[in-house]
Amino acid sequence: MPTRGVVVTARAQDKAYDFVSRFFAPAVGVDEDPVTGSAHCALAPYWAERLGKASLLAYQASRRGGLVPISGGVGLGIGGRSLWAGAIVGQAV
Repeated sequence: MPTRGVVVTARAQDKAYDFVSRFFAPAVGVDEDPVTGSAHCALAPYWAERLGKASLLAYQASRRGGLVPISGGVGLGIGGRSLWAGAIVGQAV
């Protein structure tokens, strides 16, 4: 499939969560992302409309797993704890 990444989602069977997801992007070196905030920016409006809720709790079901709290309405907010890793590869002039 010629794509950079794929997100898979479903309504949660566990009543503690509204929906679950997984994100895969092996074409860019990410076999599975543990918790993908950017994917939830697309998933949040879909599930908010489908479930008729403005606030949601998502669970990304990777090996590590992670909760993604979502609040708002038209302007949704994504929350949670994050870990940033990386390095400076250049400096702007």
